[in-house]
Amino acid sequence: MKRSRISIILLAMIAVITLLGGCGKAEKWAYTHEPEKEVLVLYDNGKAVFKDKEYKYTKDDASYTLTDEQGNALSLRYVLDGDRMLLYEPAVYARDETEPGSGITGKWLHENGRNMFRFTKDGQFDEDGYFYGHYNVKENEGTIKLMYADPLQDCILYYSLNGDELTIEYPWPMVQVGVETSEKGQTTIPANTDK
Repeated sequence: MKRSRISIILLAMIAVITLLGGCGKAEKWAYTHEPEKEVLVLYDNGKAVFKDKEYKYTKDDASYTLTDEQGNALSLRYVLDGDRMLLYEPAVYARDETEPGSGITGKWLHENGRNMFRFTKDGQFDEDGYFYGHYNVKENEGTIKLMYADPLQDCILYYSLNGDELTIEYPWPMVQVGVETSEKGQTTIPANTDK
């Protein structure tokens, strides 16, 4: 009886250790404006969680490729700087036919129905009806530089056009969850510099 009790306890301990160690070490990332809320978790066993959805992932020096159970892949560009990162999240916008244009000019509505970009022929932009400024396009690099009229830092977006669909990869400053920094919430990554 005593021997079986010890065996059961040992098996239970092995099971707990296996469960706790099964996911491996993880990098946990959060937006700088919500530094305690995990958005991206990357485990050293190749698994990931992005916005509460599970994936397998691979990475190179410029992007993470997240693949879901159905085989759908999501590519996320990133720029690392120690315990900080810029994560470029893709979002799809459709051309608003009430304000047509060519190329990126015109009004673009996000699939969520709330967000919007308007690019004019004379180099002006309107983001969500709240942020305004000038923009510059580098077609060969697939980038748009937004230079805000408000005291906001300029930023560079990646973009691609497919007919009346515009995909914008917007840079979000991230911090590692659980890593102490001297300037929590501030990124030192230059989002406003040309490459």
